[in-house]
Amino acid sequence: QEQLMESGGGSVQAGGSLRLSCAGSEDSISAYCMGWFRQAPGTEREGVATIYTDGTTVYADSVKGRFTISRDNGKRTLYLQMNSLKSEDTAMYYCAASGRGGYCSGTRDLGLKIWGQGTQVTVSS
Repeated sequence: QEQLMESGGGSVQAGGSLRLSCAGSEDSISAYCMGWFRQAPGTEREGVATIYTDGTTVYADSVKGRFTISRDNGKRTLYLQMNSLKSEDTAMYYCAASGRGGYCSGTRDLGLKIWGQGTQVTVSS
């Protein structure tokens, strides 16, 4: 079964940058829409960015203009470039894929069936 693993998290000062990666285990991941989500302590999980198979992207208002989602199908890897980081970006970040029978709907997680284990991002002010 398809597996996803996030990497690239860490601690950074406000205003800095990080790039998160999400590696898939199956070639078929190139046919899936995928997204990034995050959850901070005491909050519900929220959608950050989504990329569809045709390259269309959708971003949460809170990250628009600062984050960029992309994918490299050859490497079976999803990326999230995070610039101008703010303390409120601190959260556990997860990647997800639609999988077979799944789907994407904007930045909502409904329809995403495959999830990674998460990578922690901490932004200090």
